[in-house]
This record gives sequence, C-alpha cells and structure tokens, in this order.
Amino acid sequence: MADIWLTSLITKTPQEGFELAIKMARMGVKYTQPSAEVRDRLRDAYANNADSLTAASQVIAVNFQTVAAANNYWK
Repeated sequence: MADIWLTSLITKTPQEGFELAIKMARMGVKYTQPSAEVRDRLRDAYANNADSLTAASQVIAVNFQTVAAANNYWK
C-alpha cells in the first residue's frame, strides 16, 4: 500500500485518540489481508466469535496506549 494515511499520532482529545487506535487496528487487518473480497467473506466468522472480538479489542487497547503515550496522556 502506497497510500500514506498515518501522518501523526497526535490528536486533540482522548476520543480522537481512541478513534485513531481503531483506525490503526483496521488498517493492520487491511495490510495483512489486502483482498477486500476475502475480508468480506471472513467477516461473519469473526463477527460472531467472542474470542475474535476480544482479540480485536486487545489490539485496539494496545494501539490506544501507544497513541495516549504519544499525546502525553493529553495533559
């Protein structure tokens, strides 16, 4: 992917930081599986699996920790 979408981890608010963390997680999936067709086909399997949803939440949490640290925890 040549598209530059992440230019900074700095956000104005924790809410924006959390939304960035979600975007980072989604882009990680997109980079890992670039085929939209395959992602669409697999979506039902993980969307209805508690372990998959928990794993996704963990990835977002780690990303949020990174964004929060980059923003000095919005102090």
